[in-house]
Amino acid sequence: MSKPKTLPARNKVKEADQWNLASLFKTDKDWDAAFARWEQQIAGYEKFRGRLGDSAEMLSACLQFDSSIDRAGEPLGVYAFLKTAEDQTNSDYQRMKGRYQHVATKASEAASFIRPEIMSIDPAKMKSFLEARELAEWRIALDRILRYRPHTLSDKEEHLLAMQGQMSEASNQVFRQLNDADLKWPAIKDERGRSIELGHSSFATFLRSPSRAVRKKAFHTYYAQYELHRNSLAAALNGSNQRDAYYAKARNFPGARESALFDDRVPVSVYDSLVESVHNNLPALYRYYALRRRALKLKDIHHYDTYVSIFSDMEKKHTWDQAVEVVIDALEPMGDEYTRELRRGLTAARWCDRYPNAGKQSGAFSYGTYDAEPYIMMNFEPKVFDHVFTLAHEAGHSMHSYFSAKNQPFQYYGYTIFVAEVASTFNEQVLLKHMIARAKSKKEKAYLLNHAIDEIRGTIIRQTMFAEFEKISHALVESGEPLTVETLRREYRKLLDLYFGPDFVVDKELELECLRIPHFYRAFYVYKYATGLSAAIALSERVTTGGQKELNDYLGFLKGGCSKYPLDLLRDAGVDMETPEPVDAAMKRFAELVEELDELV
Repeated sequence: MSKPKTLPARNKVKEADQWNLASLFKTDKDWDAAFARWEQQIAGYEKFRGRLGDSAEMLSACLQFDSSIDRAGEPLGVYAFLKTAEDQTNSDYQRMKGRYQHVATKASEAASFIRPEIMSIDPAKMKSFLEARELAEWRIALDRILRYRPHTLSDKEEHLLAMQGQMSEASNQVFRQLNDADLKWPAIKDERGRSIELGHSSFATFLRSPSRAVRKKAFHTYYAQYELHRNSLAAALNGSNQRDAYYAKARNFPGARESALFDDRVPVSVYDSLVESVHNNLPALYRYYALRRRALKLKDIHHYDTYVSIFSDMEKKHTWDQAVEVVIDALEPMGDEYTRELRRGLTAARWCDRYPNAGKQSGAFSYGTYDAEPYIMMNFEPKVFDHVFTLAHEAGHSMHSYFSAKNQPFQYYGYTIFVAEVASTFNEQVLLKHMIARAKSKKEKAYLLNHAIDEIRGTIIRQTMFAEFEKISHALVESGEPLTVETLRREYRKLLDLYFGPDFVVDKELELECLRIPHFYRAFYVYKYATGLSAAIALSERVTTGGQKELNDYLGFLKGGCSKYPLDLLRDAGVDMETPEPVDAAMKRFAELVEELDELV
């Protein structure tokens, strides 16, 4: 018998396959020296305490100092995090990360007076400050702070709210402990007869099994644990919603949703328009489920039939070099600088840590900084076709960081989540279009079409259903209705029936899905995935079919960082998310893809 394949230790990974972190620090000793200097600088905050209202010059000097502390600390934190991600069993880097977090907390505490002091400056005096030359580069940042004046309480009240911080996280901690530690599942057999322990990660794998018996067994076994703990989980979710409602009311917001959308200056009409547009286009989703049922030769279709590939025998392998080439080729419409810098980053500059190794963090991410390269972590597997799209996705984030850092001052280079997912999914859409146009057979084209359909289904439609649930559940709490198990099941069942359609078999266990979604403990976040992909579809079509103006508009968006609010950045790029058109266009694209796939299957 052959030995099972094991992952290499970190010290056995080829240098060419590792990221080169020298743009952050060449050695750990360099990190130590910079860390010591940074820690000593934190005491400098004291010379500004109580003096921000003295003059525009003093306020500007404090903001400059605060920015310098953040800028010096950023590469320290990123280096420690990336080294920990390489091998999470390495105690030296765990200690490095802990040291950074400790001093970062000290820095945050030392700077905690800045925001309250700015708020306390008399509005008339602040108006004169903002007209001063010394504060010209800080006007946007100050405007974002001052917007919160109507929602900022007295010093004593703010102190009381701050004291509640740890307590307010209790519902989230209860959920995490239950969901990640206390829920236990047995091992079940996969399609090859191998006994594998069921869990959150393996559940997703089981749902992609070509054996329906395996998928069904995994589904019912998995949700049996949620049935057993339904009351505790419902209480935790109710507590999270109650917390959101409390803080929104305490800070004079109409509701939790308005509070969550305030920072990005996104009106609730954008949220509601998203839901309405998806509702209006659900018949195309119902058609896709019917197509999927026929393609899998099923008499009926359940939730556990929606993740398995309808082309399970399709295999498309890419080496790392091949994946880089196809991504670069696809992104050719982005222009010379974009493709040149990305090629450099993915090859000679070694932005990317490529393959799995023992102890390495799972998944993938991009981590950009102002003064260093925008690094990418992958766990690339040549036989996993989706990993080519993952590379394109993370490359989108990294190039967003590259252009933002190159074109904005430090205080405005960090883009928000609302726009971050546009840059990443934009690349996926361009790659899909490139691959579909070059498909070598009907089967390969159908496989790619199905990938495109499932991307929209999972990112726009499913996340919109989640967003609608968050709206409904918070409205219930704000009206005085607690979220009991029965209430949650009833409301979630209505959404399941609506989003899956009349010819879909919704198992009763699926009503408990709302008890296992971690995002619901960070409410009113998931809608950004749906708006992000909708904007990306519109912009990718605009750039790939347009000319230099359309490309320049999009590059301007990438260069914008957070120098404007998200909706304004996207409007300048060519898409207005305050209208229903982008989501309607994305859903129209979904219907066209289903139509095209139906003709090929």
